[in-house]
Amino acid sequence: MTAQEKSSGGILSRNGKLMLVRVKNLMGQKVWTFPKGHIEKGETPKKAALREVWEETGWECKIIRPLFIARYNFKRNEKPVSKTVRWYLMEPLLKSGKPMAGEILSAQWTSLKNARKRLKYESDLKLLKIWEKL
Repeated sequence: MTAQEKSSGGILSRNGKLMLVRVKNLMGQKVWTFPKGHIEKGETPKKAALREVWEETGWECKIIRPLFIARYNFKRNEKPVSKTVRWYLMEPLLKSGKPMAGEILSAQWTSLKNARKRLKYESDLKLLKIWEKL
């Protein structure tokens, strides 16, 4: 049976730069991606996105609008997972924390050129193209 997972996250930009986080994926590789995480019980996708972005980057944000819904499949411990991620365009308001130690290796503002080089996940690249057209 395929497990169903729901997450949400945000694309933040400031002065023409994008916020990326570096994490260790399921295969133990260090990868750059946009901040996102699981929707907790009783939480709306928007609240989860704001919480996850703050936990992973330290930035309090406001949601401008929904951007994209990504759907993809992968395996965790040889078990199939079907994942849906709701992405929101966000405006950073206040740096009030720091990235979660242990889960986030680093969080960094980066140029569009660097983001294109760093992002590897198909859904992240699609999200980047959507952002570029805004």
